[in-house]
Amino acid sequence: MTLHVWQVPLRTRFRGLTVREGALIRGTDDDGRACWGEWSPFVEYEPGVAEPWLRCAEEAAAGRWPAPVRDGVPVNVTVPAVGPEQAHAIVSAGGCRTAKVKVAEPGQSLADDQARLEAVRDALGPGGGVRIDANGAWSADEAVARLPVLDRAAGGLEYAEQPCASVEELAAVRRRVFVPIAADESIRRAADPYRVRDLEAADVAVLKVQPLGGVEACLRIADDIGLPVVVSSALESSVGIAAGVALAAALPSLPYACGLATVQLFTADVCTDPLLPIDGVLPVRRPVVDEAALAGWAAPPGRAAWWADRLAAVRALGQDHRS
Repeated sequence: MTLHVWQVPLRTRFRGLTVREGALIRGTDDDGRACWGEWSPFVEYEPGVAEPWLRCAEEAAAGRWPAPVRDGVPVNVTVPAVGPEQAHAIVSAGGCRTAKVKVAEPGQSLADDQARLEAVRDALGPGGGVRIDANGAWSADEAVARLPVLDRAAGGLEYAEQPCASVEELAAVRRRVFVPIAADESIRRAADPYRVRDLEAADVAVLKVQPLGGVEACLRIADDIGLPVVVSSALESSVGIAAGVALAAALPSLPYACGLATVQLFTADVCTDPLLPIDGVLPVRRPVVDEAALAGWAAPPGRAAWWADRLAAVRALGQDHRS
């Protein structure tokens, strides 16, 4: 398997990154047509964490996605932890009726989060949906104190994603606030993703297709967890986003906009027809890889070698598990 390693700058610092790095693999489906999969676990992830991301890429490269039940997926615009003027501009340019807003950024205050949410609400107007993501930054008491404040600043929140790190804290917060709670890391990073269900810790399940091992694996989790599902991005190129779209398109029910419009955060893409929303909706399709663009955004040889060594380590881990 050949890895095509790429590096693309981001428009705004996101998750501490200014450049996103990942790899594409090429395969064929049962009819011999070329298919691409993305393998882009964040560079700090150990082989055991990166392994399900590889299963997702291999599933995509083999063309093994279920038939869709819809031809479009509504999506939210993603707003990093930026100032209110930039937040307003991102939402205005995003073309979506829902915004996911990052809060609880280290070094920022609750007042910073309030100002960002007020700007987002102003850009969306009264009818748009607003949700926040704290990435597990708060204690349960902090979440209980801050969520009503941010709910007012946003003019009403659809939900708060991962306000606390542990499932037990999520369950406690959910019983003390009226803002619905969504679980992300408590599902994709958990040894038992179903503790969220068993402890009644969330109102919404956020599923990310690469970290959870592919479309079919996510469909099984969605069926078993028994919660409304939002499909979200792991900050991928259009190739990776297409896997998330395939999952969202195959779900029996899709009550919320999905967090799959993050190609908007990239300065460029590796596809001729990037997966960007039109009137807040992503089409259900496989984008065409632009091999010239892929070569143009190729990582330096040292980084490509690092990814090749990483792939070998993940494959060796899989062999150890099978032996």
